[in-house]
Amino acid sequence: MTLDQLRPVAEKGLSPFVRAADAVGLSPDGVSVIAFACAVAAGVAFGLAPPTEAPLYYVAGAVLVFLNGWLDLVDGALARAQGTDSSGGDLLDHVLDRYADIAVLVGLAAGIGRYGLGLAAVTGVLMTSYLGTQIQAVGIGREYGGLLGRADRLALVGVVGVAVAFVPGPLVAGLGLVAILLVVFAVVGHLTALQRFWGAWSDLN
Repeated sequence: MTLDQLRPVAEKGLSPFVRAADAVGLSPDGVSVIAFACAVAAGVAFGLAPPTEAPLYYVAGAVLVFLNGWLDLVDGALARAQGTDSSGGDLLDHVLDRYADIAVLVGLAAGIGRYGLGLAAVTGVLMTSYLGTQIQAVGIGREYGGLLGRADRLALVGVVGVAVAFVPGPLVAGLGLVAILLVVFAVVGHLTALQRFWGAWSDLN
């Protein structure tokens, strides 16, 4: 079970935020852009310095990542409330989400100088997301299942960003929390993509 499956529960708490966004004249696309900006800012914060020298940057990045995830829910709810949900808005949301994922992971990798891990993590995350939308494209429906969905990734980044402030040093095989997180994203991301593929392949055959 992934946190993506809890979207209906989370959406029940969106009403005040949707009303606030509507009151200030924000469009769903505008909220999507703000969410993306939060992700880019998080990536910059993560990449500014290694955790042993600037743990507060990681805490700031964690807050921005949580904000990105929350706004990612708000934009869809706002579109439904305004009656403006469209294929164009959905496309923009997906594209910005992917770039947001890249920005956050590149920032994490740059902060600790582990670019190989960053590449592995980025490919795992992108393949997970790609399989979700590709499964929808072949007519099965949007796939949020698997070992690690986007909501899970954002939650883990946020938790680790805060934890690094308290545990900045290496933990396992010379790897600190951020490096371990990138390893998890790389391994579990590709496994999740394969899991989604296998489930869809079974449904189609």
